[in-house]
Amino acid sequence: MKILISPLLNVIINCYLGIYKTNVSLPSCITCLFKKRSEVESSMYLQDDRLIIECNVTIFKESRVFETISCPKIQVPPSDIIENLGKLLETGKGSDVMFSVGGQTFMAHKFVLAMWSPCITIEEMQPSIFNALLYFIYTNSLPAMDDIVGGDRAEMIRHMLVAANRFAMGRLKLMCQSMLCDDLNVQNVATTLALVDQHHCDTLMDACIEFISSSTMDDVVATKGFVDLKRRCPSVLVDAFVRMSKQEHR
Repeated sequence: MKILISPLLNVIINCYLGIYKTNVSLPSCITCLFKKRSEVESSMYLQDDRLIIECNVTIFKESRVFETISCPKIQVPPSDIIENLGKLLETGKGSDVMFSVGGQTFMAHKFVLAMWSPCITIEEMQPSIFNALLYFIYTNSLPAMDDIVGGDRAEMIRHMLVAANRFAMGRLKLMCQSMLCDDLNVQNVATTLALVDQHHCDTLMDACIEFISSSTMDDVVATKGFVDLKRRCPSVLVDAFVRMSKQEHR
């Protein structure tokens, strides 16, 4: 006999096991008794050397009804992380980075910026200059430039001065001004004058004017840098001559 039951169906099974009723008047169940083999062989339960075991299985398909206890539901509120991040921006609490845009300052948090923008592209800067900028940020000094000589060294220092002014790194800016001041000559003084006017380097501006005043003016005027400066930024020359005039009348 086979009983097919769905694996998803919960049932209760009651099983009865006993010796099959014979044609003689015998008890229908001996499951509660223990018999020796010799007793069974000599009894009337054994017919033609056969002992038939009867097994009755009753299946109750009705579901049991258990008493259920109603538990209160725990309400989970919606996430408020966006609201909290908005409050951080509004209050500026814990901010660790500052943006200056059009003269207005914005406080922010590095971890929030990193979530949305893992990469920040630096425009209008050469890789070698950015590498030197990072070196200064980590070591508070400039990388060795022994292998860079002449005009290439001066050009690199000019680019670093521009970067220092761009990111408000005052000490680096002064260091670059000092090196450019030491390297002033007739050929580069006009170019340096244009640079310092654009990036508000008053100390180096005074050094350039003093250099021009103490040198042969005709030599400076004959340089390509002076011609370019006169064509592109005539106001710088006007300002320079005004300062020179004031120095002469002191």
